[in-house]
Amino acid sequence: MERNEERAIPTEESEGPRRGGDRGHEPVFNLAPAVTLVGLICMAIYAVEVFWLDLDQQLWLMVHFAFLPIRYTGQFAFDLPALFSPVTYSVLHGSWGHLLVNMIWLAAFGSPLANRIGTLRFLLFWIAGALAAVAFHFILYPFSAVPLVGASGSISAMMGAAARFAFQVDRSAPKPAFTGPVLPVLLVLRSRTVLTFLSVWMVANLVTGVFSGTVANEPQIAWEAHIGGFLLGFFCVQAFDRRPRPKDL
Repeated sequence: MERNEERAIPTEESEGPRRGGDRGHEPVFNLAPAVTLVGLICMAIYAVEVFWLDLDQQLWLMVHFAFLPIRYTGQFAFDLPALFSPVTYSVLHGSWGHLLVNMIWLAAFGSPLANRIGTLRFLLFWIAGALAAVAFHFILYPFSAVPLVGASGSISAMMGAAARFAFQVDRSAPKPAFTGPVLPVLLVLRSRTVLTFLSVWMVANLVTGVFSGTVANEPQIAWEAHIGGFLLGFFCVQAFDRRPRPKDL
């Protein structure tokens, strides 16, 4: 979302004493700058949409910046929205609840990833996750005319990346980040923590797909796109990871 021999995945208990000592002095909010930037963009766009745009303007926003599969399979001329909407849809949201949930998950999974790989790589990772999500959605619904919005695809990619680190976070650092190397897939899938997370994540997505529906006058949130984003993060995070610095002799 293969098994290996008896290699153990490091745990927080097995890592020994941590640098930085007392965890009690850690700030409650310690978001990476890239996460703060993306979060503010998402919140600002939705606030403008709700408080300043009328229904016609909201429709224009959806038509031009949400992802519409039928734009690529119907009788439509290839235009600028066809180029940028597979990414811009990821900063649009369908409701305050949708936005809030995504921002919580972005803070939880995005900050340690951004602190590890840096701002530029994080933004590229966000774009890659968004593209993978809409690609998976497009394969399933190539003729859909329902707008697709939401950061969930990119955030699911971050969840997939977190699984490759077995969710190990160095909280002793000034800016907590995922720690250790990107673990091999076979080794990751031996971790009970990872397998439990994958099971819960998949069930939650299936339940969402069964019980969620389209709300009148709001764009549909496609849970299937989460899978595309997750697979991108799980299998491709190493392409975005920083190369380890050579140790001093």
